[in-house]
Amino acid sequence: PLPMHEHSAFELCCMKRICYGCKMAAVKRGIDDCPFCRTAYPCGDAESLAMVQARVAKKDPDAINFLGEKYYHGLIGLQKDVRKAVALWEEAAELGSIRALFNLGGSYDGGYGVQLDKAKGVEFYTKGAMQGCVLSRYALGQEEWEKRNHERALRHFLISAKMGLKASLEPIKQMFFAGLTTKEQYAEALKGYQDAVEET
Repeated sequence: PLPMHEHSAFELCCMKRICYGCKMAAVKRGIDDCPFCRTAYPCGDAESLAMVQARVAKKDPDAINFLGEKYYHGLIGLQKDVRKAVALWEEAAELGSIRALFNLGGSYDGGYGVQLDKAKGVEFYTKGAMQGCVLSRYALGQEEWEKRNHERALRHFLISAKMGLKASLEPIKQMFFAGLTTKEQYAEALKGYQDAVEET
């Protein structure tokens, strides 16, 4: 899976992502509403929130995670409430949202809205990474880097680079210049990233 969050738009009506190229093609064909469900785009925060809450009521894990992110940052007319965000992410994770696992990992890792618990944060990152969340994989690399487990960090960064996450290249480059990785490993990361980008 590629890091779609960097190359796509999120449709609030149906909680689906559409790549920018496909969205542009739909506009050129005269489709001015959601290309997936043909719902008109919301006008303002109130309509956006209503669309999200309608999906949350249907127990859509992506919508529940999305609402948690909006509470976390205080967006779309919501007052910032980190504890409510964490509760929503817990529900979304139980329903299968891998992005919610990443968000929970960050919450426990940093002590945001919950008691600081780095081990629990790593546990959530690991669950997310095992289910294909590139951001969780990158976070595991960061965790290993901080512990000076360079070989394990490199493995996580290589995987996330091959999944198309550009941010993974920088720590690999730093490790290369510090003599902690080989030229071949750095080249492998660059090629893996490039291959992933070309697939999008």
